[in-house]
Amino acid sequence: MKRTISLMPPDLNAVRTYLLSLQDSICAALEREDGSKFQEDTWTRAEGGGGRSRVMSDGVIFEKAGVGFSHVTGASLPASATATRPELAGNPYHALGVSLVIHPRNPYVPTVHLNVRFFCAGSSSPHLELGPSPLGTPAPIWWFGGGFDLTPYYGFEEDTIHWHRTARAACAPHGPELFAKFKKWCDDYFFLKHRNEPRGVGGLFFDDFNAPGFERSFALMRSVGDAFLPAYLPIVQKRKSTDYGNRERDFQLYRRGRYVEFNLVWDRGTHFGLQSGGRTESILMSLPPLAAWRYDWKPEPGSPEARLYDLFLIPRDWAEG
Repeated sequence: MKRTISLMPPDLNAVRTYLLSLQDSICAALEREDGSKFQEDTWTRAEGGGGRSRVMSDGVIFEKAGVGFSHVTGASLPASATATRPELAGNPYHALGVSLVIHPRNPYVPTVHLNVRFFCAGSSSPHLELGPSPLGTPAPIWWFGGGFDLTPYYGFEEDTIHWHRTARAACAPHGPELFAKFKKWCDDYFFLKHRNEPRGVGGLFFDDFNAPGFERSFALMRSVGDAFLPAYLPIVQKRKSTDYGNRERDFQLYRRGRYVEFNLVWDRGTHFGLQSGGRTESILMSLPPLAAWRYDWKPEPGSPEARLYDLFLIPRDWAEG
């Protein structure tokens, strides 16, 4: 998607306000569901900006849930942000976002990820302001990105269909072509190349989104963020009381290992955070509290574990049922 140099400056204050409210609403809903509270840490970054990290540990339903807001600024975009945008190298920037990963305790409840973010870069000043640029200065280059994806251990077709239909509904008001495009982008992005397998059943992923202009692009990002709870909480409520034993728990920990591998090896958000000098504890709060690896393990054919590989770790048009 072609990046837009807007004649009207983006409203960073509006983006920041929305992202903080999104973090608040998601955390409040997860606390109501679990009965546990988030620990909150606010942090600052030497080069500029900071964030607000919230982590729920050892909850009744959520073994670990991390929901982070960050707004960082800098004099030069890190390499992870300019790999596909070499013309922006050396530019000052703002990067705002909310990112979460939830690792439930029950293996029948899937792990989930959400990220919505906004970048703004420009050469007019080493520190972009939140308001309009001074008259005559170059307009900043900006774009939105994000999405959400689901990583089950024991898949359920009705849950996966609900997840994708909610994602489709979030995209629908913003263009009939977006859902199919963002779904494929998600399938392609959340893929462990070194394992030749998907991380989960996908959802939405988009980046460099700005062609409709700031207001409409911002509206899409809000639509995706607002769709997260309606997409995920019904699945949690349906599966949180399912009986499980050591077998299911062992498989959950094994598959969590794949999650760790993706986040550390492939995830651009992790790379950006580390390269930009962000707070390591906040960047890596997406990792599960426990995970396991087995040498060259394969599920027994026809087993419930094999069903994940045979039916769910294969791209499919789930929204059509």
